[in-house]
Amino acid sequence: MTYDDARAYLDALPRWAAQGQAAYRPGLTTMDRLMEGLGRPHEAFPSVHVGGTNGKGSTASMLAAVATASGRRTGLHTSPHLVDFAERMRIDGQAAPHAWIAGAVARHCALFDAVRPSFFEATVALSFLYFAEMAVDLAVVEVGLGGRLDATNVLTPEVALVTYIGLDHTDVLGTTKAAIAREKAGIAKPGVPFLTAEPDPALRAVLRAEAEARGASCEAVRETVTVEARPSSDGAVRRDVNTPHRFADLRMGLPGTHQTWNAALAVRAAEAAGIMTGVDGSDRSAVRQGLAAVRKLAGIRGRCEVWSESPLAVLDVSHNAEGLAAALAFVKTRQRARRVGTAGGRLQVLLGLMRDKDLDALVPLLRRAEATITPVSLDSARARSASELRAAFAAAGLALSLGDAPTTPREALAWLHRRITARDAVLATGSHLVAAAVLRAADEPA
Repeated sequence: MTYDDARAYLDALPRWAAQGQAAYRPGLTTMDRLMEGLGRPHEAFPSVHVGGTNGKGSTASMLAAVATASGRRTGLHTSPHLVDFAERMRIDGQAAPHAWIAGAVARHCALFDAVRPSFFEATVALSFLYFAEMAVDLAVVEVGLGGRLDATNVLTPEVALVTYIGLDHTDVLGTTKAAIAREKAGIAKPGVPFLTAEPDPALRAVLRAEAEARGASCEAVRETVTVEARPSSDGAVRRDVNTPHRFADLRMGLPGTHQTWNAALAVRAAEAAGIMTGVDGSDRSAVRQGLAAVRKLAGIRGRCEVWSESPLAVLDVSHNAEGLAAALAFVKTRQRARRVGTAGGRLQVLLGLMRDKDLDALVPLLRRAEATITPVSLDSARARSASELRAAFAAAGLALSLGDAPTTPREALAWLHRRITARDAVLATGSHLVAAAVLRAADEPA
């Protein structure tokens, strides 16, 4: 079996990206059968489990990078992938070899045929098998959807985290933030520390109650950790983070002020998971190196990623109102810094969106940002077409790019490039598929 054969086999399984809720397999029965058939690989390594509506991929990556910087062989499971399926299972920032994936699918496709998992269940199982066979010292595992019924919840981790609660996947998880919080707190386990960076006291109370009902102790890091901004002469975002230990002048490798509490949560989780090894129980060098070099050490892409400075071009995988607000704030800050002594530029937002996302919640954010929208169609049956997006945004009174704008992300980027000036900014966002298309276009020869 070749890697392409393995990908085709996995892609034929029920898949959320293609079918949405029809591919959703809530519950752990299938995963339990997969784990038994594979020799229970999820028990072969210690783990940290990371859930939340926004920030879970960034927090997981920062924690994994700190663990790698501490000298540990660290697995990281995230989803979805951007360019290559193998990105879902990484060790010390490097994606799994194609040959290993092909061999693993060939060895175990009979099990998959018998158990009939979803695409996500199969890929989580492969991640756990890869980490077990590669004898990782720690695996950091991002929840896929929700928490309580997510395939990753077969883990009994060293620490469980929930970043923030937002309104997303309301058709599956519940229509209120409190209901969603209870689902996400479902990763809490008896005797396992449970940490959250949720800013809303009411939602923190929901998370705490659910975690404690499951036998976990709950720590809200906004109550136990302090973070101080530190002036920087090199333009980097720097923070002092004070847990039971002091971590001074930490350089944030993922830009944007919204990453501050993700970083604080990652540092506190590293302490709770026993990653720190210094005389005083800390390892400041690992934290410093891991946060600064998170892109390299964890292999994360598409989080307020700047791929051009002039004009400013930013790529972000945000797909809901909270994420878009953070991305817009980052672009605004960068624009403001570049406008010193010059006339202000325009903000162009290249946007693709899935049908299950709340389009109406994005409208006021885009209006306040005075953005001009270039809607794009994505390669998914679940995505809204560019014409649908254009009609909806026009009805809301938002500024739109000219009617002759192309509708694929790659073509739209080229179209915008011919029409913007060095003072303008482009934000490509709305979906992981937008990020994937942009990254593929960037890798193609001019």
